[in-house]
Amino acid sequence: MSTVPLKPLPIRGVSPSNQRGSYWITTFGCQMNKADSERMAGILENMGYKEASTELEADLVLYNTCSIRDNAEQKVYSYLGRQVHRKRVSPHLKLIVAGCVAQQEGELLLRRVPELDLVMGPQHANRLETLLNQVENGQQVVATHENHILEDITTARRDSSICAWVNVIYGCNERCTYCVVPSVRGKEQSRTKEAIKQEIDSLALRGYKEVTLLGQNIDAYGRDLPGITSQGRRKNTLTDLLYYVHEAKGIERIRFATSHPRYFTDRLIRACSELSKLCEHFHIPFQSGDNKILKEMGRGYTIERYKRIASSIRELMPDASISADVIVAFPGETEQQFERTLSVIKEIGFDQVNTAAYSPRPNTPSAEWPNQLPENVKIERLKRLNLLVETIAKKRNLRYKDRIEEVLAEQVNPKDPKQLLGRTRTNRLTFFPSIGSKGLTYKPGDLVKVQINEVRSFSLSGTTIL
Repeated sequence: MSTVPLKPLPIRGVSPSNQRGSYWITTFGCQMNKADSERMAGILENMGYKEASTELEADLVLYNTCSIRDNAEQKVYSYLGRQVHRKRVSPHLKLIVAGCVAQQEGELLLRRVPELDLVMGPQHANRLETLLNQVENGQQVVATHENHILEDITTARRDSSICAWVNVIYGCNERCTYCVVPSVRGKEQSRTKEAIKQEIDSLALRGYKEVTLLGQNIDAYGRDLPGITSQGRRKNTLTDLLYYVHEAKGIERIRFATSHPRYFTDRLIRACSELSKLCEHFHIPFQSGDNKILKEMGRGYTIERYKRIASSIRELMPDASISADVIVAFPGETEQQFERTLSVIKEIGFDQVNTAAYSPRPNTPSAEWPNQLPENVKIERLKRLNLLVETIAKKRNLRYKDRIEEVLAEQVNPKDPKQLLGRTRTNRLTFFPSIGSKGLTYKPGDLVKVQINEVRSFSLSGTTIL
């Protein structure tokens, strides 16, 4: 699963009539964590919790955590420190750690921070009310056991009224040697296509224009569901799901993330080129440009296969954007192997790459290997990688100059109330004035034709046209 920049994202509640106290959720990490936080916010509001004006005033503070990198984990402990002091002064404060650090550490987290009331792994997000009831009965609760995620009947409190996350598969069965996700998010559990379609239809009725289908390894969707076609193919694949949900009336755009090169098929690429609502943006991590490193990572594909996928996408959708995740300084990585990663980035020409230096994670095989690289090598390689990524991204963005792009307006620019911001179909963040040249006023939710006149490495600006 791809990670987003690890800037904590606050979620505030909306005051219900049956007030029970105030809450604050801070989210670290990936899109799956964001989706989980929205579900937990919905549960809290249904229970009667209201908005807290600031984190330090909330009666309930929940940190939804990420453990994919060590620095993300350490941020959580830093945030906890200021709440622990509050808890000692105000014992009524409920303090919760949810998500991947909670799953990873379990009871050890309570020993390190005994002020915690609840430690809960991501498989228990939809059980928050039950677990909080136990806390209110005087218990200190740890919920990290394996839990089958029944079809979720909770109502998410969405951050956006335009774009929505829709979980289609939970967990991951892969065994990448560096990755903690399978041990903290559990085995793959696919939702039925009927339940997914029902949720999307419900979002459309509420005015949502775009959905992003989510999974740690979304291409694995359906392999735990029954059904085989007469041709011997699985009936429930991601491709089948895309055809099925494409008919949702009112939804203008559909995205999906995150893909695994091992399971990314030509049939899926063809479907994306045929279905008009499918956005021409693909996030497919490749992690390393060297086959030996990929094998040691346990990724299950070669870099040649990855290049064929990229080539097939651009053959059918020449303007498609491709983004990726990359890890540098994996144990034993030589300078030559690192250079191969740089070469792949140059050759494919990614629109964006999420980069990270290798970070040993608990209970992963590679963390125990003796050939760990020193920090100075990690820092130096990451710096070189980031410079190349930014250069390539800006070069790729030049193709938008003076073009007219369809942009879905998502919100008012928080730094300039006269501007809206949204994304192109290829997922490029775009800024434009809310009032057009002929006096037309645009608002979030509008699909707007924007002529691009300014290009930056990771965003665009333009003017509206009729």
